[in-house]
Amino acid sequence: MSQPENLGSFIAENKDLVKEYLETRMEIYRLQSTRVVAKSAGMIAWIFLSLLLGFLFVLFGGLMLAYWFAGIFHSYVKGFGLVALLILVVFVLIAAFRRAIFVDPVIQAIIQKSKE
Repeated sequence: MSQPENLGSFIAENKDLVKEYLETRMEIYRLQSTRVVAKSAGMIAWIFLSLLLGFLFVLFGGLMLAYWFAGIFHSYVKGFGLVALLILVVFVLIAAFRRAIFVDPVIQAIIQKSKE
């Protein structure tokens, strides 16, 4: 019978310590999740900006190349058609190798960032 009294007195004496410990653990989990969300948001913003700049580069580079080809072939149709064909080939190649080029590296980057 003396054991439950000792256990009860132990719990009563350390109730505040257990409560403080649990509050501290909850704060640690909250801060860790905030860090992961902040890093993910930063990565998403960087990816969005990179895609936007990449799109602008392809757009203006394609126009420049199309006008250059049009000058060589003396035909806007041939110049712009050749560039459209070139962009289509690049798109098909990217679609065919999307897993090796985009999916796997992004997954690895997310795993690496979550370990930090």
